[in-house]
Amino acid sequence: MKDVIAQLSQAMGNDLSAGQICLNFAVALILGLVIYISYRFSHSGAVYSARFNVSLLMLTLITTLIMNVIGNNIALSLGMVGALSIVRFRTAIKDPRDSTYIFWCIAVGISCGVSYYLLAAIGTGIIFLVMLLLGTIRSNDRYLLIIHAAAQATPKVEETVLIQYESQALLRVKNQGPEDVEYIYELSREMLERAKQRNQDINSLLFSIPGITHVDLVCQSEEMSR
Repeated sequence: MKDVIAQLSQAMGNDLSAGQICLNFAVALILGLVIYISYRFSHSGAVYSARFNVSLLMLTLITTLIMNVIGNNIALSLGMVGALSIVRFRTAIKDPRDSTYIFWCIAVGISCGVSYYLLAAIGTGIIFLVMLLLGTIRSNDRYLLIIHAAAQATPKVEETVLIQYESQALLRVKNQGPEDVEYIYELSREMLERAKQRNQDINSLLFSIPGITHVDLVCQSEEMSR
């Protein structure tokens, strides 16, 4: 039985020539550079990671290498799946779109590894245009205004926030103590922009109130910024 499986595996395996291997890697490199450019210009996060972008290019080439090794060999494909299944990746993906780029690189690498150049090129071109068009869309960020103040400043703080944001700020948390109080208001990007157009700084208004100790503005999105 083992001999039969070995003979079938050898029969289904195909040896690639050096020219074919070089062509597979050349096409993968060109399409990987397209992915690199797409990620560079469509990225809209707080921090652009050039190292992650380079890893996308390397992932395309590595996937091409794996496909060149596997070919149509059943034994090699099963062995490769078993070897990769024990690898555990712990790198956190902050932007959900990063996972789509990873799958894009893997798909291009697989296509180039089996010499489906036309499919890889057309697919990359379509995805490239879509990512450039949709890459400018901003996420619906939430802004949290966190205020720490003395208890006697409570009425003035509530009145200031009410006037500043035209009664649209949502009070999410109010922690009241015997001597101090903490407010957490939820704001939208539009509310902040309207207040900025009126040249009204919430920090200046709040710190003019006696008893204010801290004022923090936190953006809640895929990446926390403060």
